[in-house]
Amino acid sequence: MLEDRSSFVSKNTLAAYGIEELESKQEKQPSENNHRQELTVAPQPANSTKSGNKSSKNDGSDTTMLIDAVGRDISINCLIRCPRATYGLIATLNRSFRDFIKSQEIYKLRHDNEVIEYWVYFSCHFAKWEAFDPSTRKWMQLPILDADHCFQVSDRESMGVGTELLVLGKNLTGPAIYKYSFLQNSWSLGQTMNTPRCLFGSASLGQTAIFAGGVNQTGKIMDTVELYDSRSGIWETLPSMIKPRKMCSGVYIDGKFYAIGGIGQRLTSLTCGEEYDFETKKWTEIPNMMPIDARGGRTAPPLLAVVSNELYAADSAKMELKKYDKRKKEWEVIGRLPERAHSVDGWGMAFRGCGERVIVIGGPRRDDRKVVEIYSWAPRNGPPEWSLIGQKRSDNFVYNCAVMGC
Repeated sequence: MLEDRSSFVSKNTLAAYGIEELESKQEKQPSENNHRQELTVAPQPANSTKSGNKSSKNDGSDTTMLIDAVGRDISINCLIRCPRATYGLIATLNRSFRDFIKSQEIYKLRHDNEVIEYWVYFSCHFAKWEAFDPSTRKWMQLPILDADHCFQVSDRESMGVGTELLVLGKNLTGPAIYKYSFLQNSWSLGQTMNTPRCLFGSASLGQTAIFAGGVNQTGKIMDTVELYDSRSGIWETLPSMIKPRKMCSGVYIDGKFYAIGGIGQRLTSLTCGEEYDFETKKWTEIPNMMPIDARGGRTAPPLLAVVSNELYAADSAKMELKKYDKRKKEWEVIGRLPERAHSVDGWGMAFRGCGERVIVIGGPRRDDRKVVEIYSWAPRNGPPEWSLIGQKRSDNFVYNCAVMGC
């Protein structure tokens, strides 16, 4: 097992790999990575040196070897199971490790072997983003998002997909998408949607994400749907929904995409959801999927989270936690939300599925100390019991939040 010696690595080195440590006062928790007996590895080049033999160049430049004494396969077996927060330190060992960690291959292998860590990315400031690792309980600061003033003060929405964090908004020239690359630890402009919009419902699964409905630049409520592929950066238009809707929420359950709730034409609150089947490429309307009363759009879009293909909702008005019964097709109250999860009609609170956890992020109260708090509950452990797993000082509530799993 590798010892965590991040305190001995310079901040510049850590920042180069997107894992600059800000706070580490809390105890470390065991990694929740899944483990399998069989390992899937990429094919080894025919001209590579066999395990146990020394490379002709012993300068660490042969990425087929990594750890020369044990060979490439065992090196990869160890590396993909190390926490992502240790990769900055590991990258300093030699050039082979550095090149491999900065490549897409390591995350493809983690995905193939079901070794996935989920980090929470959120912003309480116009240009600043931070990440939180629920397993190690460490905070990481991202580079400043260098966008124009219009983008910084306009409404923005976010999505974690593959190894990218997308932030969608509007700059001086029109709709814009900024991409944060976990591999490069940098921001860049991305390709905009085929039909730009805001106030959409969205969800990601692996390397792709779906964006459904929303409002176009003329204010029209839309029924159009687009799929984003993080590997190519290309947008694909999918079949339109049955009903136009804005301010809905999107989730994946059992391999299907759902758009739930929102506001329809004539500004009516929609209580139904729609299910998209990727095999038939058709939408099906499902009644009574909305967990709360949207009150004509005055509340935030539905606060939904999916863990182990089960759908949960936060009712911020009643401070209740609900679960959707897929067989009965109805919601039931299963517990309470954390009492300090403050919001205004759902705005300012983040509620997300994060691996095997449900995560709640609440911003500062007006009459209390100014901190953002992160609470966690693992449904596999039984009835809802929330644990405080992170705190950070902030004068603002949570503007945007996304989860990235890789």
